[in-house]
Amino acid sequence: MSEHYFEFQEVSKSFDGLRVLDRVSFFVERGETAVILGRSGVGKSVTLKHILGFLKPDSGRVIVAGKDVTDWDEERFETIRQKVTMVFQSGALFDSLSVYDNVAFPLESREPVREAIPVRVQALMEMLEVADVADKLPSELSTGTKRAVAIARALAQDPEAILYDEPTTMVDPIMAVHIGDLILKLKQLFHTTSIVVTHDTHLARKLADRVIFLHEGKVHFFGAWDAFEASDDAFIKHFRMEDELIPALDMTE
Repeated sequence: MSEHYFEFQEVSKSFDGLRVLDRVSFFVERGETAVILGRSGVGKSVTLKHILGFLKPDSGRVIVAGKDVTDWDEERFETIRQKVTMVFQSGALFDSLSVYDNVAFPLESREPVREAIPVRVQALMEMLEVADVADKLPSELSTGTKRAVAIARALAQDPEAILYDEPTTMVDPIMAVHIGDLILKLKQLFHTTSIVVTHDTHLARKLADRVIFLHEGKVHFFGAWDAFEASDDAFIKHFRMEDELIPALDMTE
């Protein structure tokens, strides 16, 4: 058993001859929030899919919840997915269910006292500031509000760890700040082990205990945020400067 909650040991993955992950190694300690940074297409989301068993490495070892899961089959991975949940870019909400029912869904099979479900759901919706849209369907929500609902539903699973896939992508700058503040609040309240995949250095600065910066499929930097921000590496400096412009330009919602 590994002492790290998450760990990649020399993990490589290729698609159609294109190497997306190239001997990637990093670790995340229990209770830490790690941020995987990098431009689009560098393997950030692919990394999360290995953690949940949706992809298998071509080589290397994957550690999740302190266990080497590299060779686990789908049935064994179900035990991991009960401990580790993911907030997808799309939100992955059930279109036909209200916000309330989406948040309540994981509790239907986990909560032994059914009378406790409404209390728990209400508390989660208030925590994520979506109680005022409890009766709405996902199609009636903004992208940012969908993400907040998805985070509430993830918490309803009472996970040991949460994976966030680009939580501030395709939302306006004000909502991006709000989503970041919500994730920070949860980090401070629960100290849940988390990995946040993003290209947003503003979000990383707010959340990261540890930074994993990917470039051309490799770990270009691994360490604390302060060290990342102080780095004189030319590519990292360019990435930081480039991202400073995004809040003024990203009005996509």
